[in-house]
Amino acid sequence: MLSPTPPQAGSQPAITFREFVALMAALMSINALGIDTMLPALPDIARDLGMTDENQRQWVILSYMFGFGLTQLVYGPLADRYGRRPVMLVSLLLYTATSMIASFATSFETMIVARTLQGMAAAASRVLVVSMVRDCYSGRQMARVMSLSFIVFLAAPILAPTVGKLILLVAPWEAIFHALAAFAAGLAIWMTMRLDETLHPEYRRGINLREIASAARQVVSNRCSLGYTLGLSMTFGAMIGFITSAQQLFTDVFAAEDIFPVVFAVIAGSMGLASYVNSRIVLRLGSRPVSHTALVGYITIGAIHLASAEFIGETLVSFTMFQFAIMFCSGLLGSNFGAMAMEPMGAIAGTASSVQGTISTLIATLIGIAVGQSFNGSSVPVVMGFFVGGIGALLAVLFAERGKLFRPQHSMAAPAQ
Repeated sequence: MLSPTPPQAGSQPAITFREFVALMAALMSINALGIDTMLPALPDIARDLGMTDENQRQWVILSYMFGFGLTQLVYGPLADRYGRRPVMLVSLLLYTATSMIASFATSFETMIVARTLQGMAAAASRVLVVSMVRDCYSGRQMARVMSLSFIVFLAAPILAPTVGKLILLVAPWEAIFHALAAFAAGLAIWMTMRLDETLHPEYRRGINLREIASAARQVVSNRCSLGYTLGLSMTFGAMIGFITSAQQLFTDVFAAEDIFPVVFAVIAGSMGLASYVNSRIVLRLGSRPVSHTALVGYITIGAIHLASAEFIGETLVSFTMFQFAIMFCSGLLGSNFGAMAMEPMGAIAGTASSVQGTISTLIATLIGIAVGQSFNGSSVPVVMGFFVGGIGALLAVLFAERGKLFRPQHSMAAPAQ
């Protein structure tokens, strides 16, 4: 395992452990910002682009997620061949360009195409952040780095709706896309100046379709990799369903449009708290006991919330409390499930990350579509999504662990690169 300072291949200034975590978190956040800053602007975008069906506006989010899922499989092999750094830089420049294209959209169709392309550019962040972390760390230390990155990253969904709302107070919705373009360009400059290549030369792989297919087979044939990828898909899908429905929930169900950014920040903040807790306990307890306990809590809370929403009724206070609790459990699941899915894949980290990302994002997007398009003026479809997603995640974890939960951590990693 490497020291806390990632390897430096060139003559650029050495990057510290803290800056490495911050940069990884910032790269991860570009996707959350691309989604959550849109939420307060959805009514304005729908009005200006002629969207008459309220559920139709969800496609501004869902098209982005489709693009995000479709191209992850491309970035892994490219990163394994050419290195993480150049591929990430190109994707940031593409994100900047597609953000500007979206800002000039004058029709629903143009917006959907631009958002799909923007999501395709953002997909590199999902693949390459995991790959760069795996280049430098493995096992519980990798889970710790991911958790610390996740804490900083979660400032994005916490603050993004507020940022979007503040922009709308002084400028039209197009300015949100201008801000996203500027953020991506800034990250490209930061990465150019401060981060050298993390992929060791001996681990570079040629772009060979047969090798890519072989690596993909390793991902989907390994119980741990496939099971935890599917488990992550289920909980991620429930979250997408909530995000795509959030603006309608707070406006139509709870009549709380004015405080939507604040309540959304409180709910998202629970994931940041969970990631901090995870970073403090995962090295001592292990990823499996922590995440399996969180999964039991996730399902239990989802069941109670569903019963409450169906038979007692929902208020803004009850919804916020239940969502805070279930998103806390989700925060304990995310980084640990991701780390365990990657644990056996060290020698093919780039391709493995892209295959896992493609599977999890596309499945999650389909779940999110089912949940979001089921919005009927109540919170029940969203709450049902979390409960069913939890059950699906449990089945996937049982598959990964051959029917046994809470097993002690065991090492399945390839040697750290």
